[in-house]
Amino acid sequence: MKKAWIGFLLNIQFFTSVPIHKTLPMEKEYVNSSVRTFPILGLLQGILYSGFVYSLLHFTPFSILAVSFFLWLLMIIVTGGLHLDGWMDASDAFFSYQDHGKRLEIMKDPRTGAFGVLSVIVLLSMKLFFVYETVMHIRTETYFLLLFLPFYSKIVMGSILVHVPEAKKEGLGSYFKKAVSGNITLVYATYAAVCLALVCFFYNEVFLDVFLLLICSLIGYFFLAKKIVKWFGGLTGDLLGAAVEGMELLLWAIIWLLHYFVMA
Repeated sequence: MKKAWIGFLLNIQFFTSVPIHKTLPMEKEYVNSSVRTFPILGLLQGILYSGFVYSLLHFTPFSILAVSFFLWLLMIIVTGGLHLDGWMDASDAFFSYQDHGKRLEIMKDPRTGAFGVLSVIVLLSMKLFFVYETVMHIRTETYFLLLFLPFYSKIVMGSILVHVPEAKKEGLGSYFKKAVSGNITLVYATYAAVCLALVCFFYNEVFLDVFLLLICSLIGYFFLAKKIVKWFGGLTGDLLGAAVEGMELLLWAIIWLLHYFVMA
């Protein structure tokens, strides 16, 4: 239990802007627990986002646009822009159309190029659009779907970390990967199965929608796992952050489409 708790605190410290004023141990056993609890962090983020939207819509006079903007801003603040930085670096590298080695060098450059700026503008604009249209047509089912959006994206993040070969043998991403032991896939599958069972038991009307998000997450994982190796030669920390942002954007798009073609 202690290892799981410290691993979860490592997740908060590394992947959120929530201050942890404590030096946490970075031995491999704790980092392994961190990877195992990625989805738990995602689920807590989903609870935060869902509760935040519900509170603003029911207990404040804010407009739908204002609520959408505040949720969009909250998602950036909670992660501290960490994954957005990876998205920009990966975009600069990808659109350079260079070989693997040159792309890795570009990602290490602390400067941000034009493609990085343009890509993050497009990403954030699309996310705000999906958030606004989703909030505008919000239903009871929507609050449940918001729970699973960061939950599934964290499962994809952990799966990519574990199963995609690394492009370089240095950096934080490489250290996390080397620390992993045991069957992480089975752990993640158990998380997903338990959550689906709870949804089926407590609110089965949204079960098929939640299951669809899972299928889309699996498709997204296999696509990203293949393309990361093809385009960059392997995984880096920046690519892991970019994968999370891309996965979340895809799931927001699915939720948006569900409101038009399934829940309408």
